[in-house]
Amino acid sequence: MKPLSQESLKNMKGGFSIWAGVGIGALVIFLSGIIDGIVHPKACEEK
Repeated sequence: MKPLSQESLKNMKGGFSIWAGVGIGALVIFLSGIIDGIVHPKACEEK
């Protein structure tokens, strides 16, 4: 195994970005809202 220098560790790309976490969180919230709407439907209110 080859040891890596500090410079090569700083230049390494990849992993999990913050925006990927935000996107996954938004998708989970959106899908939970859809599922909640299917499970607990509300009738339209007539005025």
